[in-house]
Amino acid sequence: MTSIFGSRNSNSIAQSTASQTNNPNSPSTNNPPASTEDENEQIDSSSRDPSQRTSSEDDLDPSRPQLLHHLQNDSSILTLAVGSKYIYAGTQDGEIIVWSLASYELVSRIQAHTRSVLSLFLSADGKLLFSSAGDAIVNAWCPTTLVRKYHIYSTYDVGDVFSVAYSPQFETVYLGAQNTSIQWVSLRDSAARPTPNPERHPDRRNHRFFDSVQHGGTSTPRPRQVGRAAADQGDVLEIDKAHMKQYAHFGYVYCMLMVRGVCRQVDADEDMLISGGGDGTIKLWKLSKDQDEGINEIERLGEDDAESVLSLAVDGSFLYSSKLEGVIELWDLDTRQKLRVIRTNKGDVMTLQMGWGYLWSGGSTGHARKYSTVQYGQYKTSNFSQKYQCVKRWKAHEGRILASAVTTFRGQQLYITGANDCSVSIWDITGCDTGTYPKRESLQDDQLIKSLQDFVAFKTISARPDHAEDCRRGATFLRTLFKKHGAVTEMLTTEAHHNPIVYAKFKGNPETAGKRKKILFYGHYDVVPADDKQKKWIIDPFHMKGVNGYLYGRGVSDNKGPIMAALYGVVDLVHEKALDSDITFLIEGEEESGSRGFKDAVRKHKELIGDIDYIILANSYWLDDEVPCLTYGLRGVLHATIRVNSKHPDVHSGVDGSFMMDEPLFDLTAILAKLKGLHNRIQIPGFYDDILPITPAEEARYDDIVSTLLRRNPELGPAENLKQSIMARWREPNLTVHRYKVSGPDGSLVSSHASAAISLRLVPNQEVDDVIKSLSKFLQDAFAKLDTHNHLTISIDNQADAWLGDPENEIFRTLEEAIMEVWGPITNHTRRSSVQGPKYVEKEKENSPTSPISASPSLKPTPATTTSLTGGSDHTSLATAPVDLASLSLDAEDISSGRGEKENEGSGNGYDEIGGKGRDRRGLSAENRTGMGRKPLYIREGGSIPSIRFLEKEFGAPAAHLPCGQASDSAHLDNERIRVNNLYNSRLIFRKVFRELPRK
Repeated sequence: MTSIFGSRNSNSIAQSTASQTNNPNSPSTNNPPASTEDENEQIDSSSRDPSQRTSSEDDLDPSRPQLLHHLQNDSSILTLAVGSKYIYAGTQDGEIIVWSLASYELVSRIQAHTRSVLSLFLSADGKLLFSSAGDAIVNAWCPTTLVRKYHIYSTYDVGDVFSVAYSPQFETVYLGAQNTSIQWVSLRDSAARPTPNPERHPDRRNHRFFDSVQHGGTSTPRPRQVGRAAADQGDVLEIDKAHMKQYAHFGYVYCMLMVRGVCRQVDADEDMLISGGGDGTIKLWKLSKDQDEGINEIERLGEDDAESVLSLAVDGSFLYSSKLEGVIELWDLDTRQKLRVIRTNKGDVMTLQMGWGYLWSGGSTGHARKYSTVQYGQYKTSNFSQKYQCVKRWKAHEGRILASAVTTFRGQQLYITGANDCSVSIWDITGCDTGTYPKRESLQDDQLIKSLQDFVAFKTISARPDHAEDCRRGATFLRTLFKKHGAVTEMLTTEAHHNPIVYAKFKGNPETAGKRKKILFYGHYDVVPADDKQKKWIIDPFHMKGVNGYLYGRGVSDNKGPIMAALYGVVDLVHEKALDSDITFLIEGEEESGSRGFKDAVRKHKELIGDIDYIILANSYWLDDEVPCLTYGLRGVLHATIRVNSKHPDVHSGVDGSFMMDEPLFDLTAILAKLKGLHNRIQIPGFYDDILPITPAEEARYDDIVSTLLRRNPELGPAENLKQSIMARWREPNLTVHRYKVSGPDGSLVSSHASAAISLRLVPNQEVDDVIKSLSKFLQDAFAKLDTHNHLTISIDNQADAWLGDPENEIFRTLEEAIMEVWGPITNHTRRSSVQGPKYVEKEKENSPTSPISASPSLKPTPATTTSLTGGSDHTSLATAPVDLASLSLDAEDISSGRGEKENEGSGNGYDEIGGKGRDRRGLSAENRTGMGRKPLYIREGGSIPSIRFLEKEFGAPAAHLPCGQASDSAHLDNERIRVNNLYNSRLIFRKVFRELPRK
């Protein structure tokens, strides 16, 4: 007997009602026909030699189903179960991990067992989740809270419990074990039973082999188990010694199914147990409500050939079993005949699922397979001959596929696989019953993801001329997408052949034409480069991939993802005929290159764009990863190049250098050094005169920000230091010298010219033109005092006005209400990780013998940065901690297409049971669950967006800025990402704002 750590998952598919047949034949000994993949490869030539393809080639393989998402863990996935909202996985480390089907986020993880979780079984009514493991324990959990309800064990040394099944009819749990037995225990009146003797618990009793003592030896008392999840929760049930079928198989009981109405030996309304063992046989068991009688064998299928039965799947009266060495057997349960043997090329078939007229298998080679079946009724098809064939094969994992599950979620047919490569993959197999993968117009969240994936694939890098054609194709794709959804579109050309602007207008309902408001959404489709020469990206940056609840790819957060969220927010209203305003999109292709040509193009086409009442953009991120924000201020920027030229060529410093020669690099350094003084104060006269004083309302916003951050991460304190650090980044100007450049090669040369790139970050009320004049005069005066023969040149490379919105106006109020409704309350929990924030650097005592010479002479705090506020973002470690299911402000079934907004308005608080609205599995306290959501943080930012202030001035309309992503999105960096739930909720927020703002 061979021990296989396989998936033993049973689900509602296995309990389908049989289509009865009238064939009374007895079991046949005739050899059934065999189907091999040698003939199947003629049907699907793309599946030939998949091992020869690299993983990246597999990702791009058009013949395989679409990989919706990839969930990474830090230990092998041994078993899977799937419910209406969640994916449950049992791991080699004894954990049960729960992911959301709606957002793919890690909802919760618990230490369910002390050894590997070998089986998960979700009851047909979805009220109990059973887990069995190598610790000889079966636990029953509430699937929505992961609170343990029952703790079940045998007084025998049963070894590993490989499989578990549950009969709702008899309220009885059945478990198949390593000692070849099947045992059972009733859950009826469990609380009224006598308390079991704890010394008989597997954790306490001695093992006959491992705890045996040689003559004259001693043993160390076994310590009590600590740290197990919910150790004091649930009823403890000890299996009666009589409730056991010894030698149910002559091998390990690897798999079990609980079915109903699949054969004539048992009434159609009675539960029946099917088990598969290491002896190669399959047994059918009639169940009894009499616990002492338990189970009775009514049929045995197969021969005792020691070819282990690893997995079972049922389809009406047909039963499929998988075995070692790539064998799948098909049995007719009515006639007890083996109808067919399907042989794969190589590897063991570890897991089977039946769904939507096809058989799905996963094997030890990491390949998944799809087989045609003889189907009648709704899945009847004439596309295949009536013999079982492998019609699709693809590389699903790099390791052994040990577990699988099938489900339908929001109209999508999903095939879910888990493997010993520590990952779970979610495949969209919608349309498999027709052999095609059609576009699904009704699945609008799916449309959103697919559109974003296609959008990211265009390398719209505006800074590189060799990608000019990619930028054009990306703009054309975007225009076509707008047009497809009903917008009037144009491609607005810019001067000097810069990338075009995509213009699209969705017109509101005709009956509101006279009074409807007009909203402008601004965004950009160009991105920064994503070179991966150092292999830091975990994916191809232009092939978007979902991993652990995040979408990775260049531009997903900045700014292609928010554009798609805004677009589909409008599409929702168009489909509902609820669009009462005109929504205009202006999506430029040069934002990452200073918005070249944007102003001229907008002025040129201002008549086409028309009047605008409100401006919205979404080109930024939250302050941290937890609390939604609204941005009401940005600094301006002035980029300049300062150049000093000599009339002499490059000369050798030893041969020609002397005090009589004016060196350009020295002159440049001398004048730049005068720009800043003590405490980094800019020395340009009058530079700070026009800065607006802080108001009490603004100071209150900073206090709110600081208190929120410190509540989550006290290490960022003291509060006053953090506040000053944030204010310095947002509402104070700054000057930076970015780089120096000199002529000539490296060596002992006196360069003939030297230049420096500098920037000044400006704040509201500092006019860019005035600062340019002041900077130029200051540098020219400083240069004149050098009395040098060299020549100074100052060139302005780029400039953008600062922007300050009004947080009290209609557009911000509407955004605030939408954020509070969609995101709901935010948990005020403390961050689990230690984050290096701005700390007080205390001065060493002068008489301390360990005082370093370079000790800080002041109490100057280390400034806060985005990295310190978020704790950094390490995307190479993909096994994340449980995340906030607060993110799921709507039910999983309701989040798609904004359905939850209509169906859930005024109906509850939108809480998900597992994890509540925060990371703590206990959820929120009652007092924190009342009312609307938490108000977003009103923030300003130190960065600049060149076009926002220009659009305000040009159209005389107020602007507001909705950050969609989290601070750890890594925009402009390696592994840029956006959380799936942020994308979905941003869509809902835009939908609400586009609907409600015109009513103000």
